[in-house]
Amino acid sequence: MFVGWEGIGVVSYLLINFWFTRIQANKASILALNMNRVGDMGLSIGFFALISLFGSLDYSIIYSIVPFMNDTAITIIALLLLSGALAKSSQIPLHSWLPGSMEGPKQLINRNLFY
Repeated sequence: MFVGWEGIGVVSYLLINFWFTRIQANKASILALNMNRVGDMGLSIGFFALISLFGSLDYSIIYSIVPFMNDTAITIIALLLLSGALAKSSQIPLHSWLPGSMEGPKQLINRNLFY
């Protein structure tokens, strides 16, 4: 799952930066890549915290041990995993890269309409 998660960030960067000669497309793609890295970092730290706390990433093991764990640790891990999902899917408050992401496809549509 994590490899596919990383692939989404790379594909977003490549799509937005399709017109690499335009400065605005470069800025928008770098912003998207950086915001995806923020999400990847939150997801990575959440996975490492799950492994250190539970010793596994298997849902059945985690769900069977959760009632005996510290509520604060569980909340922190849940927020870290949520931050990864929020950044990757451009949800508020990590949505700043979404308006710029239309830079690549917008130019493709404009070029096809007027030529």
